[in-house]
Amino acid sequence: MTFEAVKKLLKEEALKRNHHEELSQDRPDPLMIASRYKDEFSSLICALFAYGNVSAIIQFLESLDFSLLDADEKTIEQTLSHHYYRFQNAKDIQALFITLARLKKNRSSLESIFLPAYQKESNVMDGLRALIAMLYDINPYRSRGYQFLLGTIPPTNPHSPYKRWHMYLRWMVRNDHLDLGLWQGVDTKDLLVPLDTHTFAVGKKLGLIQRKSYDFKAVLELSHTLQKIDPSDPVKYDFALYRLGQEKILF
Repeated sequence: MTFEAVKKLLKEEALKRNHHEELSQDRPDPLMIASRYKDEFSSLICALFAYGNVSAIIQFLESLDFSLLDADEKTIEQTLSHHYYRFQNAKDIQALFITLARLKKNRSSLESIFLPAYQKESNVMDGLRALIAMLYDINPYRSRGYQFLLGTIPPTNPHSPYKRWHMYLRWMVRNDHLDLGLWQGVDTKDLLVPLDTHTFAVGKKLGLIQRKSYDFKAVLELSHTLQKIDPSDPVKYDFALYRLGQEKILF
């Protein structure tokens, strides 16, 4: 398939899928839950737990009471004492809610932590570095499950694709019938693709990615290629790529 043909396909798919019906019980996606609350804190929880089978993700997210983000820590611990999800036990889930509740109580927004670091060089990884570091600073709790959830503080040369975090940024920054557009200070041109196994496989199939390894360099390569299609909003095509892979349309 030529690049022009790929460009045409992605533009058509992005347009076709940019509607609310794309997020439903029949077509589940964690964004479906985040869209109910339209809140940066609830959305972050939805994004961080977005790994594994999508039906299991939705089932878990449906079991959560997001109003706990405004509750006291004892109530959080009691309410979530029997919750667990894959690599996270109840203490890990309690810790995440407590961390975000502390941040809300201090009248801080996630955007206000992300923006100053991002704006220095228009680099979203700098913003993520500041945000993830702040989340670790707020709560001294540590475990393998909790640290898997938040991820490592991004080093200068990351290896991980940081898929869940880039998906969160897509939700927060882009504003259409799918993404929430809750943040105002980040330019869509600076966003990076939330690379998962589906988008990686489709990207290689369409010739958008040459790299063999599923890593951060593949994220940069795909994002750079998509900038050739839309320099102002390359991540516009992420959801279409994801669905093309998930629905096995090209395979």
